[in-house]
Amino acid sequence: MLLNSWTSWPLRESLSREGMTGARMWIRRAVRVVVVAALMWTTLAGRAFTGWGLAVAGAGMVGTVLAFRALYRITLARRLWPSIGLFALLEAAAFGFDLAGARVPAIVLWCACAITAMERLPLSVALPCSAAALGAYAAMNNGGWVATTATTVGLALAGYVIRLDAEARGNAQRLLVQERAAHKAEAESAALTERGRIAREIHDVLAHSLSAQLVHLEAVRLLIQHSADLEADRDQLLERVTACRGMAREGLEGTREALSALRGEMVPVEDFLSRLTAAEGAQLKVTGEARAVSAEAGLAVRRVAQEALTNVCKHAPGARVSVRLEYGTGDVGLEVRDSGGRGKPGELAKSGSGYGLPGMRERAELLGGTLESGPDGDGFVVRLRVPA
Repeated sequence: MLLNSWTSWPLRESLSREGMTGARMWIRRAVRVVVVAALMWTTLAGRAFTGWGLAVAGAGMVGTVLAFRALYRITLARRLWPSIGLFALLEAAAFGFDLAGARVPAIVLWCACAITAMERLPLSVALPCSAAALGAYAAMNNGGWVATTATTVGLALAGYVIRLDAEARGNAQRLLVQERAAHKAEAESAALTERGRIAREIHDVLAHSLSAQLVHLEAVRLLIQHSADLEADRDQLLERVTACRGMAREGLEGTREALSALRGEMVPVEDFLSRLTAAEGAQLKVTGEARAVSAEAGLAVRRVAQEALTNVCKHAPGARVSVRLEYGTGDVGLEVRDSGGRGKPGELAKSGSGYGLPGMRERAELLGGTLESGPDGDGFVVRLRVPA
């Protein structure tokens, strides 16, 4: 880990302007403009350069500014040897200014190179480059050794602090990008989960409705095929077709109900079961403290109750049916029990089309619950328990 931090480049977010506030960017630009303007003024307005020398000095200042911009771009691209080459060129320019008598631009260039190297290069390269720039500054500075040493140490610390600040900003920007990506992935996952729930609900509703319609349509087909007098059986045919029409309407209503339930717009489970058992002539018993349950748990209870009562009508006509809804501490339970029907007690246990009780069992398992079904004495019982 230490070797990696010693040889690795700073984060791209640290070397770029990503995450930098507008005020901070304008302050950096203003400081650069002021420094460059002051250096050009002190260099060109003095008497050190005249004639062609003044033009060469001006061109050198412009070239130095362009070289610094190129150094920023190359370090952003993480190209090591071109960065070292530009750094050496800037150091040579500083020596050239010093030899030409422009001491202030040379000192500023040495200090700027030291800080830039510390901020934007890998530490294994930044330390030697910064040390070379500060060493040149200390060697060429005519001030006292105490002030020179203090300035050199201060510039080294300033460069390292700027590097730490840039790395902190880069880490914050990277974490922000990762957090946004995580939120986006979470939103996409939630949308896919929601679509899966909607598809499963519509599948169960339509499968339930179509299977019931198929029974009536098959009866109509057999009646038409084997009837000697269709006119005499007209009322029975009309009754079957009307029943199919009603089941198709119920399927559409069930689909709308599923969509409304997934949006949180549904009546309480207890009220739904009251209406359902009253329509089917079953008894309802509620135990525990009534409360609101989640949309998934409520839909599971509704679908299991509908499927169980439909199966009673299909496989045990005339049976006595009792429905019990139990509110547990962290879950909700449903029990549908029938007895005394004309069908065989084990017939329902053997049946399973993939979208009846097997489909309900799969729904319960997806919610982290359980569904048990099987013969019970002279009848059949279905037990559901899911987290609420």
